[in-house]
Amino acid sequence: MIVLDDLDKKALEHFRGFVVKKDLVGIIKGGANVPAFVLEYLLANTCSTDDEEKLKEGLENVKTVLRDHYVNPEESTLIQSKLREKGRYKIIDKISATLDPKNDRYWAHIFNSNIKNANISDDLIKRHEKLLLGGIWAIIEMEYDPLITVGNTVYPFVVKDIKPIQLSSFDNSKIINKRKEFTKKEWKKLLLRSAGYEPDSVGLDERKQNLLLCRLIPLVENNFNMVELGPRSSGKSYIYKEITPYAILISGGQGTVAQLFVNNTTGRVGAVGLWDAICFDESTDKLFKDRDAIPLMKDYMESGSFSRAKGGEITGSASIILNGNINQPVETILQTSHLFSPLSKEVNYDTAFLDRINLYLPGWEITKFAPENFTKHFGFSTDFFSEVLKSQRKTTYYDKLDEYFSLGSHLKQRDSKSVRRIVSGLIKLLHPDGNFTKEDMREYLEIAMEMRRRVKEQLKRIGGMEFWDTNFSYIDKETQEEIFVGLPEERGSSLIESSPLSPGVCYTSTSDGENVSLVRIEVVAVKGNGKVNITGTNSSVVKEDIKNTVNYIRANEKTILTEQHSLSGIDLNIQITTMIGVNIGSGIGSAVYVAIISSIYKKNLKPALAILGNISIGGAVERANNFADKVTMLSDNGAKTVLVPMDNLSEISTIPATVLGKTDVPFYGNSQMLLQKAVLGE
Repeated sequence: MIVLDDLDKKALEHFRGFVVKKDLVGIIKGGANVPAFVLEYLLANTCSTDDEEKLKEGLENVKTVLRDHYVNPEESTLIQSKLREKGRYKIIDKISATLDPKNDRYWAHIFNSNIKNANISDDLIKRHEKLLLGGIWAIIEMEYDPLITVGNTVYPFVVKDIKPIQLSSFDNSKIINKRKEFTKKEWKKLLLRSAGYEPDSVGLDERKQNLLLCRLIPLVENNFNMVELGPRSSGKSYIYKEITPYAILISGGQGTVAQLFVNNTTGRVGAVGLWDAICFDESTDKLFKDRDAIPLMKDYMESGSFSRAKGGEITGSASIILNGNINQPVETILQTSHLFSPLSKEVNYDTAFLDRINLYLPGWEITKFAPENFTKHFGFSTDFFSEVLKSQRKTTYYDKLDEYFSLGSHLKQRDSKSVRRIVSGLIKLLHPDGNFTKEDMREYLEIAMEMRRRVKEQLKRIGGMEFWDTNFSYIDKETQEEIFVGLPEERGSSLIESSPLSPGVCYTSTSDGENVSLVRIEVVAVKGNGKVNITGTNSSVVKEDIKNTVNYIRANEKTILTEQHSLSGIDLNIQITTMIGVNIGSGIGSAVYVAIISSIYKKNLKPALAILGNISIGGAVERANNFADKVTMLSDNGAKTVLVPMDNLSEISTIPATVLGKTDVPFYGNSQMLLQKAVLGE
């Protein structure tokens, strides 16, 4: 008995002939190692129905076709015998080809049939160039001719014709016209079901659904670069292996220059020019066979083109996906290293390579799939679905976010480009008719900023100052409100990290008398000549606070610093970031002091820490004004501890009880006490 929900009925009403009940693939597939898109190609014409009798009949037809023509590897000898007896036979198999330069000819390799050297014409190679790049699944018309010899060897198998298993023609107008019949929620569910997932199953909440959708962006955006690291069995490679004939999966370490880019002998363009997406599986082990593939890949990932040895530029549109397993908890990796560290050693510290990644998908959030996570409902047949995705590569919504929002100052050119392309990809997927609202755009913009910020935050861990600008934000053009977008693994929903603060990072709050601001201070201490470089603020008051704090340390070096850490041999790079608020006022000296000392000694500060107050050039601790407002703001944004000057002790009763219930407010009377209470482990 077929049980349909409302979305099944709607999908059948508007896309009959192009949707298929997804669990039929599992019923038929059994032990056959045949991709889903091959099976659904056969199922779509006969099983796009809710009529149980017709469904059974269609299933039997597909089973008959598979029984008679699909080749299981253990049947290879039988198939070869049938070919010999009948002289001509159609098979469903994967076929590839190689060039034999010695004999100046091509040979076909038919995988499951175990036919290694089949005759194939130059014309078929020209019509199906992907045969030379890993091969394609197809309905293959074979002949047997024992009179064909090369030298003294008989090569009787002949490939007469190839029909790739994909739609012969596709009109995108059907998708555009029918999108309006579905709500956004229904359309998202239909897309996910088409990819094989069941959005209504336990464990696939809205967040995980959005992450699964992001896996499809490389298939709708040209030259899109993505990394996903996560646990085993979470379906990282499934999309690129099973649901589209336009993507190729390359096992770790197998990518060669000739295969990926260009064969310098023949001049034939490689995979980047012939596929929509290239997924490197197991990219935590090894990426490329040839060392010189890395500079070519950097070139290609940046511009979609590369220069070949014999001159001339070659372009391609394939997206690049790097998948791999992550074996440690993310929290552990972030405490000791960075989130690119599990990648192959060829690239995991190469900032030029990593900066070209548009999207870092947090695969660790996508749990291992259970049977109930795979849908039993109707979705687009994969041959139709893959054409839908492919057709979207011709359009772009790159500039659409400018209608409602502008990007914050921390987004540099590559960041902006990545964010815009992720937004464009999500619009193509969810609004192929181009109709979306401001709130839709806000949602996609925040997803995009998170996915690119994850790349930038890891680059900052590797490369330091060059990648400091990571406080991604966008501005609502209507209200002029600036919204900051954080990372779940860095600080949850709070702006102030709940994990131990990195050396040199500290938070404080300032006030201009009316408005309170949240300020992040980052100090990097490097060997140098005693220079102090301040970025992120033009406020003379703030610069004066920093100058006084530095001069206080210089005047008291013998008691504050050890001999080998004299400020005369250290350059201090100090960045001030206003995370909330507009005008930044005075009173940041104490936070700057702790940030400088922790940076010099590479000491972590306590988790979710903020510091109020100022240290004068003579060492006196100055009270914080607007005390209660500042503590409340810091607490609301994640601070669990706010260190405050002793002179504010009398104002403790002005802090709301709800704030004191979740945030500790210890007091300090001098710089030594301040350090003792701020540094982790002290």
